Amino acid sequence: MSRWEPNTRERLLDAALELFGERGYDNVTVAEITERAGLTKRTFFRHFTDKREVLFAGQEFLSRVFADAIAAAPEPATPAAAVGRALAAAAAEFGPERQARGRRIRAVVADHRDLHERELLKRATLNAAMAGALRERGVPDPAAELAAEIGGLAFSTAFRRWTEPGNEREFAVLAAEALAELVAATATLD
Repeated sequence: MSRWEPNTRERLLDAALELFGERGYDNVTVAEITERAGLTKRTFFRHFTDKREVLFAGQEFLSRVFADAIAAAPEPATPAAAVGRALAAAAAEFGPERQARGRRIRAVVADHRDLHERELLKRATLNAAMAGALRERGVPDPAAELAAEIGGLAFSTAFRRWTEPGNEREFAVLAAEALAELVAATATLD
């Protein structure tokens, strides 16, 4: 086993995805992931609390990106425009080099009920970060909560579309499109 090599998190994620694809999520252990990655279990647990978290890593980072982008939006920005800035800022993390990995993650999550629940928890955490940042801008509830929920749904929609087979459109474009669709749909609710 190596002591240290670059891209440890990515190596663990790639090893986990390979194994999940070969044998299914439930049939893979942390020890097998670390063996495939050429790392130790101790290294694994420095990066992830359990094997589920391999699939959902980066939630805290995305929460900060969303909150920081909303805080940095120009003063006259509407809640939807501020959320749009958050989605645009997050899009920088979803380049073409990560698209194949995103597809693999989506496939694993789609096949496992417990992972669906974890995905919903992740979305709730991201929504809370956006709602908190909107409140700090002076957006009252329920507008802050609603804008954050729409932002979370736009993010999920964009990720789903981005990871569809054959998609070649950029995440940023898909996120802006999803947000615009959802904001327009709110006008039809009356």
